[in-house]
Amino acid sequence: MTTKSPARPVLPRFARPLRWAGYAAVAAVGLLYLLPFVLQLVTGFKTDPDAAAHPLGLLPTTPTTAAYQRLFGLSDSAAGVPFLRWLSNSAFVAVVVTAGRVLFDAMAGYALARLRFRGRGVLFGFVIAVMAVPNVALLIPRFLVLNTFGLFDTYSGMILPLLVDAAGIFIMKQFFESIPREVEEAARVDGAGVFRTFWSVVLPMARPALLTLTILSFQGSWNEFTHFLVATQSSRYETLTVGLARLVSGGLGGGTQYPLKLAAALLATLPVAALFFCFQRYFVQGANAGAVKE
Repeated sequence: MTTKSPARPVLPRFARPLRWAGYAAVAAVGLLYLLPFVLQLVTGFKTDPDAAAHPLGLLPTTPTTAAYQRLFGLSDSAAGVPFLRWLSNSAFVAVVVTAGRVLFDAMAGYALARLRFRGRGVLFGFVIAVMAVPNVALLIPRFLVLNTFGLFDTYSGMILPLLVDAAGIFIMKQFFESIPREVEEAARVDGAGVFRTFWSVVLPMARPALLTLTILSFQGSWNEFTHFLVATQSSRYETLTVGLARLVSGGLGGGTQYPLKLAAALLATLPVAALFFCFQRYFVQGANAGAVKE
């Protein structure tokens, strides 16, 4: 006896045009969001007069790489831009902060999710409360703490306050709670302690959440501005965000310098964009993994 496949629903006559109109509207919105990035890319190859005369032009009149040569110190311009120093500082701080956040947030999230100790609920409440406090409200207290402990204008002062993140702890706690307890109980029966169970059994299962936390931590530390602004003073410790702010404000030469500014902004955007597009599948999995409990 053969079973008939269910008949496909018959769409109204006006459904197909509406669908195509929806696709066209989504494509138009997508192009609208891409336009600033295209202008940023094109303007980096323009000359200063061309960029000032045709700021929205999608084709440079006389293409040139002068802006990129100046950023990388390959030009003879007297007004040099310490872009490589900005880049190295941002890369160093972002890598160290990302590694620290992934480790400490995962450990804190596991402790809040699985370990039973007095005050655990109150501690988790404090974590949630920290997420509700605007970052700008902590700038002056953070500066006073760094200055008191002698960490102002040092790499330690730039890194230590960013090593633990309340949002990362929350993400890891929610994910660990979605892992069946039977897995950990089996590990303890085999003689594994708490840390061994966390490190060798639970942590490898949290790969999607760890990748999500890695992307968010790298993006947050790479784009951080206010903390570095109050934690440093000398140009030696300037990151890309602080350096770009000084460049845009006219601290590194007069004139509009649109090609130079937009070329620097484009190069500052590429690492985060490349990281996200490489791991976006895991990012989506990690963002949704903690939503369902076993």
